[in-house]
Amino acid sequence: MAGGSDDSAGRRRTPPLPWTVRVQLAALALGHRRDGSVRRLLFCIGDLKSCASTRPDASGVRSADVTIDASRGLWARVFSPPPSDEPVPVVVYFHGGGFVLFSASSRPYDALCRRLCGELGAVVVSVNYRLAPDHRFPAAYDDGVAALRYLDAGGDALPAAVPVDLSSVFLAGDSAGGNIVHHVAQRWASSVSAAAARLRVAGAVLIQPFFGGEERTDAEVELDRVSALSVAATDFYWKEFLPEGATRDHPAAHVCGDGVEIAEAFPPAMVAVGGFDLLKDWQARYVEALQAKGKAVRVVEYPDAVHGFHVFPELADSGKLVEEMKMFVQEHRSKNAA
Repeated sequence: MAGGSDDSAGRRRTPPLPWTVRVQLAALALGHRRDGSVRRLLFCIGDLKSCASTRPDASGVRSADVTIDASRGLWARVFSPPPSDEPVPVVVYFHGGGFVLFSASSRPYDALCRRLCGELGAVVVSVNYRLAPDHRFPAAYDDGVAALRYLDAGGDALPAAVPVDLSSVFLAGDSAGGNIVHHVAQRWASSVSAAAARLRVAGAVLIQPFFGGEERTDAEVELDRVSALSVAATDFYWKEFLPEGATRDHPAAHVCGDGVEIAEAFPPAMVAVGGFDLLKDWQARYVEALQAKGKAVRVVEYPDAVHGFHVFPELADSGKLVEEMKMFVQEHRSKNAA
């Protein structure tokens, strides 16, 4: 995948989207000021929540909340597919929101993880990591690793209707959650204790991951404000998350180039890229960095997709992405089981 942006996408003002999606993206944009900062009261009003439910839905999926570490308020929502005697893979999911917005109980993410659970046939553990600016770097990464340790120590006791296969754990996340996936996978792959763990990370799915740098890429210039995401907002998110005084070339954001560290045990990756996502050039460079280190990476591109397309089930590309994730899990689970 080339590092430059698609000129044809840049020349179009907006991608083809149904009015229902446009309304929701407009509402999300209203939650930000022109300088990219968040109108927190307005956003909190619009961030509708869903409760966990032990009663199976129409697809047989049920959910329950579990405490990972009470001392830091860390918890997760566990989604379980219909009962089965066969162990199923586990998907550990990290929601998006620029490290500062949303939660595991936010309605779009509850619905997405419920959908992934049903269609992938996996237990999905949606981690409610701590948010910036109250909890800056590296809090979100620490919480991600803590979630894996929790599963490794007590995954058999998850409130799931099925047994789980801890040798087939997949990390997945979108936007900032995709960033967290990379750093948690890197930490786990580099950890001495992980080598002796029951839990094995079999793959990483990064959906439009949030990476960046001080440089302005072509896509950032051409696709600024095409959808709800703007360069001003991404700058604000980095300012809220990174250590005070750090630039966007901080290793948390800038994970491309010759200097990037990739552990030998880093898992196979799948990276989803949208043609109307202003972050796509950084995602392309990330893919190139993985390939340069000899890592297995599968790129799935959606030319008409805006940032966050996957949370809208009415979009065809959202369904295609879920199918790609299902195939990725099946492929790498079978390799792992072998």
